[in-house]
Amino acid sequence: MAFVRGFVRGPVMRGVTIGLLALTLTGVAACGGNSAARTVQTEEEGRGLFGLGLFGGGDNDRQGGPAQIGVNGYLWRASLDTLAFMPLASADPYGGVIITDWYASPEAPTERFKATVYILDTRLRADGLNVTLFKQVGTNGVWVDAAASSQTETDLENAILTRARQLRLANVNG
Repeated sequence: MAFVRGFVRGPVMRGVTIGLLALTLTGVAACGGNSAARTVQTEEEGRGLFGLGLFGGGDNDRQGGPAQIGVNGYLWRASLDTLAFMPLASADPYGGVIITDWYASPEAPTERFKATVYILDTRLRADGLNVTLFKQVGTNGVWVDAAASSQTETDLENAILTRARQLRLANVNG
């Protein structure tokens, strides 16, 4: 009987349970505190997310100025200029990704291409750019994947880099 009596919930266990419940509710209430004060403090520090300068918090954000893209502007503009003949499917200036839709040349209507450009750096460098080209060949109304020439990808990268250099020189000289 004494063994069973130790497991019966008594006034001490009720007190512990109520105390834990009160602590839990207090913790939940503290989570819903004044978030406006934390936001203002983060903006005043100007350091953005986790103090790393990510996702805003810079001078332009506070002054209402234009947001800056996260990649090299010359490579971004040159990529858009070079791929202007292809329909644009998606462009993310903060992530540095440009994706075109399928394009078929009037000279070769049985072939179509799609390009993805990755801008990997904020500096104007050749290794800050990566172009991936996809090719499909149409037979009897069905498009089948085919291997795109690596030389074509290289030529497209070189055309973008050449245009980026032209844009930079025009900006420096003008």
